[in-house]
Amino acid sequence: METIIPDNKVVITVAQTGAITNKTLNPNVPEQPGEIAESALACYNEGAAVCHIHARDPKGENTSDIDIFKDIHQRIRALCPVIIQDSTGGGPNLTQEERIDCLKAGPEMASLNMGSLMRVSGPYKGIAWSNMPDEIDYYVDEMNKRGIKPEMEIYNHAMLQDVRRLIKEGRIKKPYCINIVLGMRYQGAEPATPDTLTSIVRQLPEGSIFNCTNVGAAQTRMATLGMILGGCVRIGLEDNIYYAKGELASSNAQLVARIVRLAKELGKTPATPDEARQYFGLKPLSGNQ
Repeated sequence: METIIPDNKVVITVAQTGAITNKTLNPNVPEQPGEIAESALACYNEGAAVCHIHARDPKGENTSDIDIFKDIHQRIRALCPVIIQDSTGGGPNLTQEERIDCLKAGPEMASLNMGSLMRVSGPYKGIAWSNMPDEIDYYVDEMNKRGIKPEMEIYNHAMLQDVRRLIKEGRIKKPYCINIVLGMRYQGAEPATPDTLTSIVRQLPEGSIFNCTNVGAAQTRMATLGMILGGCVRIGLEDNIYYAKGELASSNAQLVARIVRLAKELGKTPATPDEARQYFGLKPLSGNQ
């Protein structure tokens, strides 16, 4: 696979909130716009270049409210220049149409889930998470109309088929941003193992930048392997509420700081948001505002 990001650089994405984690699980999960923005600043100061955003209503429930997304964006942009990436995964309480309302808030990037999964545990057990091919096409077309870069989320090998299809149909342009999500058992993702990650990486199309997301205890070690394989990393309380076994993470920034230390041990430094924009083919920040 061709090298797009220099070997001595790594792009760090922080997923701060998510659709499932909440203050009951870890009181340090940022839920409201002010908390999310302050967390984004702290993560930027530690080395994060991208903030992956879920929005919550005042009661802490998942929301597609465009005004709340805009509020989060404005608060973040007033504090730091991180790349703003909204989630179109939303939450299990949101409809298909509601999930893409966030695009109207004008993020630079947005997640594009590349296949359907079945929730196999938790309160939504037995409820499918639908991302059918025609739904994927609708989402990516809406992103393209707005100049929003898709980050394709794949949870298993099979989802690479629709990645290749979008490329063949010309719906996605290089560089192809791909996020490999492993260990999310409650939604049926493949396990977070070295064999799984290396197998998927070997099958990525030329022109890909891959990000490594691992849920739960595997987050740190699999993120390290992802960097060794030439990828980027995503960390944060959305995917892992612990810093160590039995020890809740004190903040998203704490998790970012650890991955930066590990990256430096591997001879890598965190890319700045402006450097990441160049790698991803995004407009300079001034052109996005």
